[in-house]
Amino acid sequence: MRGMGNMQNMMKQMQKMQKKMAEAQEELGEKRIEGSAGGGMVTVVVTGHKEIVDVVIKEEVVDPEDVEMLQDLVLAATNDALKKADELTNSTMGQFTKGLNLPGMF
Repeated sequence: MRGMGNMQNMMKQMQKMQKKMAEAQEELGEKRIEGSAGGGMVTVVVTGHKEIVDVVIKEEVVDPEDVEMLQDLVLAATNDALKKADELTNSTMGQFTKGLNLPGMF
C-alpha cells in the first residue's frame, strides 16, 4: 500500500507541474519580442508563440532601386526575433524539464 501513496503523490506533483507549464505557455503568448536589422532600420515584433505582430520599416531604408536589400533586412529582423523567441521559450519552459533528460522537448 505504501507504493500506492507514493504514486498518488507523484500524480499530484505531475498535475501541478502541468498546470504551471500551461500557465507559462500562456504567458509566453503574451510576451512581445523584438528583432531588428540594419541598425534598427527594420524591426519585427513576435509573440512568444512566434506569431508576427508588427513590422516597422524606417522610411530612409526604402530604396526602389534596391528592393533586395530591404527584403534581406526584413528576413534578418524576422530571424532575429524568432531566435530570441526560441531562447525565451527554452529558458521559460526549460525549468520544467530540468533533470528529466528529455532532449528536444522544447
